[in-house]
Amino acid sequence: MTSSENTPKPAAKGRMRYVIAALPLLVFAALAIAFATQLESGRDVSEIPSALLGTKAPALELAALEGSDRPALNTAAIAGKLTLVNVFASWCVPCREEHPLLLALSKDPRITLVGINYKDRNDNALRFLGELGNPFQAIGVDPNGKAAIDWGVYGIPESYLVAPDGTILFKKVGPFDQQSIDTQLMPAVEKALAGS
Repeated sequence: MTSSENTPKPAAKGRMRYVIAALPLLVFAALAIAFATQLESGRDVSEIPSALLGTKAPALELAALEGSDRPALNTAAIAGKLTLVNVFASWCVPCREEHPLLLALSKDPRITLVGINYKDRNDNALRFLGELGNPFQAIGVDPNGKAAIDWGVYGIPESYLVAPDGTILFKKVGPFDQQSIDTQLMPAVEKALAGS
């Protein structure tokens, strides 16, 4: 066998160049199809699943917000009540946006609304609540974020609906708007109250 027999023919070299040149286009097309399929699925891509849904809520033993007239947030404060636990901070712009909706929710006698003040300065949190109103029946401070880690917080604001028996029923990542209250939170509240 001569060395000329082992050398690729010019036609084969040309086809190989086309395949190599087309490879990035094929990869791009495959990614575009995958992304389009996700977008067309109707699934909320911003929804982050929580491993805590359906499990008992982590224990709460947080100190009170100094200067507030609200008690500290502990497990006893939410035991036996349908409770919405909201993680907030004064420096969080979306927290400020959802705050009027939390004030309205705090008037619903079926729900106990409590807050975890996340990595915030005491005086800033007091100013925030003094300026916008205080919807919380109890507030616990989480200066180093340990409680937020226990609860699986990705970013704030986040809210958790906790059943009277302590089971986490619903999680909302990001701020509430009226639509998410009407289509997500309230159906979860109704379901919890119906006992199903």
